[in-house]
Parts: sequence; structure tokens; C-alpha cells
Amino acid sequence: MPNINEIATSAKETANKLGINKFDIYGSTVDETSVQVDQGEPKQVKASNRSGVTVRVWNEDNTMGVTSTTDVDPKGLELALKTAYEASFFGVRENVPDFSPEATVNIENNKSEKANQAPVSQLIESLVKAEKELLSVHSAIKGVPYNGLAQRDIDRFYLNSNGAIRTESHSLASIYLYSKTEEEGKKPRSAGAFRINHNLDNLDINGCIKETADKTISHLNYEKVTTGKYRVVFSPEAFLSLLSAFSNLFNAQSILDKQSLSTPDSLGNQIASPLLSVCDDALHPANIGAEAFDGEGTPTRRVSLIENGVLTGFLHSAGTAKRMNANLTGNASIGAKVSVSPNFYHVFASTNSEEEYSLETAENVILIDDLQALHAGVKALQGSFSLPFDGWLVNKGVKTSIESATVAGDFLQVLKSIIYVDKEPELTPGGVCPRIWIDELSITGE
Repeated sequence: MPNINEIATSAKETANKLGINKFDIYGSTVDETSVQVDQGEPKQVKASNRSGVTVRVWNEDNTMGVTSTTDVDPKGLELALKTAYEASFFGVRENVPDFSPEATVNIENNKSEKANQAPVSQLIESLVKAEKELLSVHSAIKGVPYNGLAQRDIDRFYLNSNGAIRTESHSLASIYLYSKTEEEGKKPRSAGAFRINHNLDNLDINGCIKETADKTISHLNYEKVTTGKYRVVFSPEAFLSLLSAFSNLFNAQSILDKQSLSTPDSLGNQIASPLLSVCDDALHPANIGAEAFDGEGTPTRRVSLIENGVLTGFLHSAGTAKRMNANLTGNASIGAKVSVSPNFYHVFASTNSEEEYSLETAENVILIDDLQALHAGVKALQGSFSLPFDGWLVNKGVKTSIESATVAGDFLQVLKSIIYVDKEPELTPGGVCPRIWIDELSITGE
């Protein structure tokens, strides 16, 4: 990682020389090693080091130019500052992005911890072993066509001409396994799982193998499902993928661009069942890749989005917060047009529901494990979706895999039709969430 104080000093000196008074720089470096295996042999081994820096410069008329570079030595910085300055004369004149007023606020307990990277040979060995174990669980599992074990070190920094300097570093290790079956006279079935932790030593590889195997085996005896309306239970991952697909609901930039299911006046409206609460919580203890500040240097935090079913907040950048007269939330990424995105969802039950529901006693409910084709089946501005899924028909605890089917509905209607939020949350790549029960949805069997 380049020395941030050196970059800051060099950037200040160069800016002075060029007569630039106002600029900021955001940069990140990702050092990654990943392996894939096939039938006990390494299929792909990749090592990469990606770094990128974004430089923004404001001129005397306060219009802004932006440029990206991978070069942060004094010459590279000088060129970037010059280019951004030249571009600033063609910048937008309305709602010009500005420094975050919180870019210089002190961040408490900003930990930077890096793990020791494991040698590539150990990555390959661990993944080959995982593949072998998964293949040995059941004779029908004939391959693990998609798999990967990766470790990465991430360094990020932000600085501006007002004296803001922020840095952080962390390490991640992750594994995914996706197995496929072959049986005489039957369709191939597949399922997968994912795990993440700070380092390889603490990565729950066995849990990943077990979950992949259990899911795959549970899909072996499949049946067609009759088209109709069913009570539906979304797995944590399925619910979060739906929530992410309709995240324009909370996105202040989308709202200002009139590309959202919400308007600035939607705050305070009951948009979901009173059982549901949702936060965006970058600093949640379960968020392995937690970031302490966003692309504008604003500290990240817990932001309440839905409380007891009521829409309570939007995700902001410095610009959207100013335009909507709201507090910053730390959800911006830097660029010519600043974009806003969620960090890490935390979904939980707001209140204890009068009735408790359980898959052990429920009759003929559909448990959706994994939603597919989200890029094609979601109409984000209409609020509607129609998506193929992997899942089971569950009757009093007995799970029967569904051969193939589609679930369709309206997302705002889904939020209002929640009848139960499970107590036990699960960690997924996009956040922490329990199972979510929906009163009824349309299921089309093939």
C-alpha cells in the first residue's frame, strides 16, 4: 500500500504548483489470490493486484472535474490533477458534488487488521480436499463444477485539500462450492453454499461442504408443483436478493432522479408489515468486510430504513443529504456522478408476532432457497418480479424438491404480506437476515 501521508503531501505540493485550491483523492488496492479445482486437479490459479485512484478537482467557478489513474507517484498525481482540472471546466453546473462535511470527523475504533496470507499450495490443498469430501457424500453427486477459494487484502484511503486523511485495511477469505448430480433417468440437480471470514484458518470450510451436500441431496427426489397461490417462506439469501433488487426504495439518489418506488415524501409511510425492521449497518459485528468510511470519507453507521413496517430512512451521499436536508449516512461511492448503495443489510423482527410459524408444523408451504435470473425478471421501477427459483414444497417438516417453478409478485405487496419473521438470523454475503414468511404468492409450475 502506498504511504498515504506521502501521497497527501505530494498532492498538496503539486496542487499548489498548479494553482489548484480544492481537490480530493480516493484510492484502493486489492491484493488477491484465488484458486479453482476440477476433479482433484488445480483448474485455475490467479494472483492479482488491482489498484485505482480517483481524483476530483474543483476550479474557481466551483465546477468539478474527475479522473481515474492507477499511478500515485508524484508524476502520476500531477498528470491526474492537471487532467481533472482541465475537465472541471466542462463539469455540471447544478448540484455540483462537494466535500462531505463529515470527512474530517474522527472515527472511533477504526481497526486495521490484516491476516497472514496462506501459501497458494495450501489454498489448492484445502479446496481439493473440500471437493473430494463433497463428492464422497452421495453417489449421485458427480461433480463440483463451480468452486473457488480466495483470499484478499484490501487497503483504502481518502484525503482532501481540507486536511481529511483516512485509511483502513482488512483481509478476507472466502469459499464457494456448487455441486451437480447425475442419476439415470433424472434431471441433474444442483445446489451451493458460501462462507467468508477474516482468514483461511477461521474459514468454515466444513460448514460449506455440509450445507452444499445437504441441499444437493434434498433436491434428488423432485416433483412438479401445481400452479397456484401458496404461502411462501424466503430463505435469508432469497429475501435479501429481492430487497437488493428493489433497493431504489431507500436510495436517495434514485429518488432525486425519479427512478425509485419512493418519493421524498414517502418517509413515515407504512410500507411493510409491522413485524419487519430493516437497517443498513456497515458496522454490524457479522460484517466481515466492514468499511469505516465511504468513498467521500464520510463515516459509515447504522441507518434505520424500515422500523415496525414504517419507512424511516434513505441512504445518502453528501450531495443527496444536502438536497434533501437530511443527515449523511456513509453510502456514497466517489466519481463524476456520485452513486449511493447499501453497505450491509440487517433484517430482523420488530415485535414478537402473536402466532409463531414453523416448517415442522406448516402444511404445503413453499420454501424458496435461491432466486435466479434477477437481472431479467425484476422490473425495479414497477415493483414487480417473476423469477425462477430453487426450493422445496414443505409439508409438516417433510421437504420435497420442486422440479422447476417461477414465483411472481409485487415487492411492496410482499412487504405488506409478511406474516412471520423467524427468530434465528443467518449470515449471507449481503447481510444478516432470518427466514421471512409471506402470506401468499403466485407460483407457476412448469
